[in-house]
Amino acid sequence: INAEYMGHQVEYAMEAVKQGSATVGAKSSTHTVLVALKRAPHADLSSYQPKMFKLDQHMGMSIAGLTSDARMLARFIRTECMNHRYVYNSSLPVQRLVTRVADKSQKCTQVSHKRPFGVGLLIAGYDNAGPSLYYTCPSGQYYNYKAMAIGARSQSAKTYLEKHFESFENSSLEELVTHCLKALKSTCSEGVELTQQNTTVAVVGKDQNFTVFDDDKVAVWIELLKSSPPVPQDTEPTPMEE
Repeated sequence: INAEYMGHQVEYAMEAVKQGSATVGAKSSTHTVLVALKRAPHADLSSYQPKMFKLDQHMGMSIAGLTSDARMLARFIRTECMNHRYVYNSSLPVQRLVTRVADKSQKCTQVSHKRPFGVGLLIAGYDNAGPSLYYTCPSGQYYNYKAMAIGARSQSAKTYLEKHFESFENSSLEELVTHCLKALKSTCSEGVELTQQNTTVAVVGKDQNFTVFDDDKVAVWIELLKSSPPVPQDTEPTPMEE
């Protein structure tokens, strides 16, 4: 296999992740939160593309990139979770699942007759190890994060997260969701606001199964964002920019 050819294939897949609409995740000592900005091909004529997938009672994911690839990976993950539950009568540990997804993604970079998955996943879960947040990318690598943003204009969200992540550990669920929505809001292009139609929030944590808030159900979180104090403008360079 031409290594340079496969390198380009992975780069194209990574570019697809960068072109997808943004999604943000963060975790505290008790919960993991995902928020995502949905896109519609024609805002007035079509529905918005789904960005969140429930994978099991204790786990779910948000995506940036090709939704069709994400659906295939979601089906694979759900099958893995069901098989584990059938055999062991317990939920699949999040890190073990993420490793299997990364292995599956990496196999696509080894052979010339397959292309890498053009989607990045933020996987949120809660198991015996506590809340977790992982990012898997088309190259087959995966990372464990305290907070992360992927997708279009996600750099501004990362900058916000870098400034505030130290407070996430002891944050309440409401504070954590507000931080994530503020980070997501920073990725919006001019004239775009977070609304019930284009925003999705998902929560998983201690004594709480993975729950997706869409459409009317997300209104309470949007109102929480509106009632929170605005983010102060800071001209100091962030660690990532130095």
